[in-house]
Amino acid sequence: MEKLFGTDGIRAVAGEYPLDYSSVYTLAKVLISLLNEKGLEPKILIGKDTRDSGTWLEEALTQGIKNSQGEAVSAGVIPTSAISFLTNKFFFSAGIIISASHNPYHDNGIKIFSPEGKKISDKWEKKLEKALITSREAVKKVTTKIYPNLSYCQYYKDFLKSKFSHVNLQKKIKVVLDCSNGASSFIAPQVLSELGLQVIAINNSPNGKNINENCGSLYPQNLARKVVETKADIGIAYDGDADRAIWVDERGNILNGDHTLFILSQFMREKKRLRSNNIVATTMSNLGLEKSLEKLGFKLIRTQVGDKYVLEEMKKLKANLGGEQSGHTIFPDDCPTGDGILTSIKMLEALAEKNLSLSKMVEGFNEFPQVFKNVRVRKKIDFNQFPEIIKALKDIKSHLKDSGRIDVRYSGTEPLARIMIEGKDTNQIEHHAQQMADIIAKNLGNLVT
Repeated sequence: MEKLFGTDGIRAVAGEYPLDYSSVYTLAKVLISLLNEKGLEPKILIGKDTRDSGTWLEEALTQGIKNSQGEAVSAGVIPTSAISFLTNKFFFSAGIIISASHNPYHDNGIKIFSPEGKKISDKWEKKLEKALITSREAVKKVTTKIYPNLSYCQYYKDFLKSKFSHVNLQKKIKVVLDCSNGASSFIAPQVLSELGLQVIAINNSPNGKNINENCGSLYPQNLARKVVETKADIGIAYDGDADRAIWVDERGNILNGDHTLFILSQFMREKKRLRSNNIVATTMSNLGLEKSLEKLGFKLIRTQVGDKYVLEEMKKLKANLGGEQSGHTIFPDDCPTGDGILTSIKMLEALAEKNLSLSKMVEGFNEFPQVFKNVRVRKKIDFNQFPEIIKALKDIKSHLKDSGRIDVRYSGTEPLARIMIEGKDTNQIEHHAQQMADIIAKNLGNLVT
């Protein structure tokens, strides 16, 4: 059966299958059917990021829900994590965010949350996929005027502020925010300003087409320049749906989610908020993080890529800090999914309480050099079916031994094979990364990026 859900919901070019109007309408109907089957009241909270396609996609969802005797409640433009948080808080039977996260504006996506505010299970995804594929209806597009209930967004903002209200600012912290022209544009600058921080916001003027365009967490170089130019204490970059956050220190150095885990593991332990010395990350986190945390008495546990897998492992281990190098950081005591603005508040609290520069706070974390390559593939076929690829993997692992790692996987959202290699010798890992990319391209594709 065709697989529609990737690691982060359904994602495609807006207007093309499975994100054409009829498919999205049908998805809403089969979701209502599934909720009824599970004995849940068919009441769904919907949010979106700033892409212009979000408007008609929300109309398609709303039409499908209403025509199935369900209730659709709009929260308007809002971060992904807010929908997760609010779905659980206000007892919705499901939450939907319309977003393609860090992808360019012409893409969009649909992510569905369970009543607990977590991403729906693989079992639910398979049921929805099967029903959508077998019962897709051709429907006429209906323009529906949707009026967002702004009280949900206000509740979310108040929740964020409550997480910082106890902090005693010893000095005014200057923050540069790169909002990626996305869902954080109207919320993050307001929340952080109201907390007493000096905020300079950039890329916070969305027009429906400029989301993630040379800005945000994928393009932090302009933010780094702005931090140095304005003599700011910290730069924060979100992605389009604001569920991830990465950093720039006062010197202009770009830091990622591994640095978040390094800083907050120590800070949360000092504050007696850490429930376990197990810190959960993915196969993409730097080997240097693992070794640096080990010296501090922590153990880094790795999962496959995807924040929902991180959360599953955290639940098993009763851990309350985990995340991804890309900037998703999860605090299950506060929110069921990664939240970039919440993570910012936690990092700013640590910065304020320790009264240290960000560069000082990451001392002791010695990163191993990493090389990333993407190979565009024709089809995502199990690598084990290609002896040449498996042999190259074994040979590279043998060369790296204990001083490095290689991770090869398919992207959950794009037709790409992703290669990550790390080790102590930059020239060696660059050579191995190119070698691996060439072999994958020969067998499965033809374009290395």
